[in-house]
Amino acid sequence: MYSLENLLKQRILVLDGAMGTMIQGYSLDEQGYRGQQFKDHASDLKGNNDLLSLTQPQIIKEIHTAYLNAGADIIETNTFNSTSISQADYALEHIVHDLNFHSARIAREAADEVTQQTGRQRFVAGVLGPTNRTASLSPDVNNPGYRNIDFDTLVKSYEEAIHGLVEGGADLLLVETIFDTLNAKAAIFAIESYFEMHNKRLPIMISGTITDASGRTLSGQVTEAFWNSLRHAKPISFGLNCALGPKELREYVEELATIADTFVSAHPNAGLPNAFGEYDESPESMAAHIHEWAQSGFLNIVGGCCGTTPAHIEAIAHAVADVAPRNVPTLEPKCRLSGLEPLNIGKDSLFVNVGERTNVTGSARFKKLILEEDYDTALEVAREQVDNGAQVIDINMDEAMLDGEQAMVTFLNLVASDPDISRVPIMLDSSKWSIIEVGLKCIQGKGVVNSISLKEGEEQFVEHARLVRKYGAAVIVMAFDEQGQADTIERKVDICKRSYQILTEEIGFAAEDIIFDPNIFAVATGIEEHNNYAVDFIEATRIIKQTLPHAKVSGGVSNVSFSFRGNNAVREAIHAVFLYHAIKAGMDMGIVNAGQLAVYEEIPKELREHVEDVILNRRDDATDRLLETA
Repeated sequence: MYSLENLLKQRILVLDGAMGTMIQGYSLDEQGYRGQQFKDHASDLKGNNDLLSLTQPQIIKEIHTAYLNAGADIIETNTFNSTSISQADYALEHIVHDLNFHSARIAREAADEVTQQTGRQRFVAGVLGPTNRTASLSPDVNNPGYRNIDFDTLVKSYEEAIHGLVEGGADLLLVETIFDTLNAKAAIFAIESYFEMHNKRLPIMISGTITDASGRTLSGQVTEAFWNSLRHAKPISFGLNCALGPKELREYVEELATIADTFVSAHPNAGLPNAFGEYDESPESMAAHIHEWAQSGFLNIVGGCCGTTPAHIEAIAHAVADVAPRNVPTLEPKCRLSGLEPLNIGKDSLFVNVGERTNVTGSARFKKLILEEDYDTALEVAREQVDNGAQVIDINMDEAMLDGEQAMVTFLNLVASDPDISRVPIMLDSSKWSIIEVGLKCIQGKGVVNSISLKEGEEQFVEHARLVRKYGAAVIVMAFDEQGQADTIERKVDICKRSYQILTEEIGFAAEDIIFDPNIFAVATGIEEHNNYAVDFIEATRIIKQTLPHAKVSGGVSNVSFSFRGNNAVREAIHAVFLYHAIKAGMDMGIVNAGQLAVYEEIPKELREHVEDVILNRRDDATDRLLETA
């Protein structure tokens, strides 16, 4: 028997079609759904298709078998709504394990029987649906910060379903019809927890839903942002399904085929629904579209969603039978972040501005707004940063008079409701892990954790790094170890090298998602030992970029000018000169006030020369000369 991965390299595999469409053909009434087991249940059960795995298992098996005989290589379990969250609508939360277990077992039996009859291997995908709640969106238009579900509740619900699916015999897990990426992140977190607990792994398929011609998911992400947000799961396939027919879905599948360095799947609807909510695209018409996709090199797995039948799947199977599968591309390693839109940082990228003003420790105005719970005006601060060119926004709620965890959740939920802000990735900034973690549970995109370090030793460093990866974020690593903050070139480089080795070799953290902060300290303080701080950072950056492949370098730029607080003109000149040299040495990004960045070439010549003397430590009297100029 071949593994799924080996088969995907040989040919395009066929997924099954719609379960609901086929169930409708049986015209079941309320009693047909209830069966004997639930004949006295207090709630109406008609329409709870997943329940039929318990009350009408022969129908579900017939449908699976029909799709297998039509040519499906992979069949999906009848578990789209088999989570406690979705089954709560029917007061059936208590049967979720049974639903998943028996649905997987029915599919397993059907797949094994057809495999034995035909000699062609078939697979069972355990389906984890999106639930009927959204972790990224408020159901109340008048209260954008409200959520009717949270990350932890989703994780618990998905874990229960996963246990049943795997125990019932699923070969792989399929997180599908994703309209809110944060829900999918919770599903992936639950899957990883199951794998860790049971010391086993199954392939993961991920499939999202572009809801309309806007090209976005319901929670607002474009295709590449969606991919960036979930690629940490290392899925065997990544794709799109539902909402659109093949004609409308084509451009997004084409894009995914270009940007995803894994196998690509698609299972579109049979066209768009007509006035009666029915789907009219014929098997022949749909197969013609799919054949063109396959010939264009878009596909590794293809099937059907709403409105498709075994006739559609048979036509699709014939259409792709003699077409070679898409070749999975090898992509340049980049730090691939996302808000509603992607931000990819590679070796040729321009410097990335991280907006610093949404930080209660660095902005007196923002701190006052948060303490007064004036979140509307606080959002304006974030919006100003993005409007002024910030490509990432740094959010910090570390204030003794504040419930930092609650403030972080409240602000992030409100940010998610404003697409002008949430289009950029989020940097979660805190010295408290608990605040970072609640933040990770609120962002659907791929953000950045700021920060972790070896300050408390390797054990805590490894624990936090594993969780950062599990939540799907990049990470800033401070040049800070058990002996304290690094303040020389040698210490900065040594700590970063040690951290890099632990992250990449022990944990398997992607090198391109590691961002080092080698500590920017204030210069021109009047203390001689501080005079070389900027040079030390710049030279450490140069060595880090030369010796630690694909890692990035960042830092808090305003620190370097702290001695001149109150003199904005000089501070801006110091920032511009420092960045000019640090960027040439390889600095990729920095936390800055995006609206107050001076241009190096536009600084008055005398001021620029005096600032450069300080930054590069070129003269013993550099600080005095700059003070005279200031």
